Amino acid sequence: MSRTRTYRCLNCLDHTVSREFDTSHLSVTCPNCGSFERFVNDAVFQQFRAFEESPPAELDWARLDRTEKLMVSERLVRSTKTLADFDVVDGGASAGKGKAAAGTSEASAGD
Repeated sequence: MSRTRTYRCLNCLDHTVSREFDTSHLSVTCPNCGSFERFVNDAVFQQFRAFEESPPAELDWARLDRTEKLMVSERLVRSTKTLADFDVVDGGASAGKGKAAAGTSEASAGD
């Protein structure tokens, strides 16, 4: 028996779909709001929402845009990355010492 995963529409945040596979996101038309939108893995969305309610002290969360915040949340939930792996850098700058960059114009968790 396969475990199902829930994915949430990033446009309306109301509609969810369940699938029997695990991926970071889906791109489908939302029957609730009608947009062709990214549906994010609900575990990632829950981490994003938790950081929105109580931003992590280790990261300048407010400087990140929504996409960067979701990317950080995705890497924390779906990989072995920790908050220590991210730095907020000015746009165009790169992360040093093997740390991932989460900047105002660029976010990367590195490989």
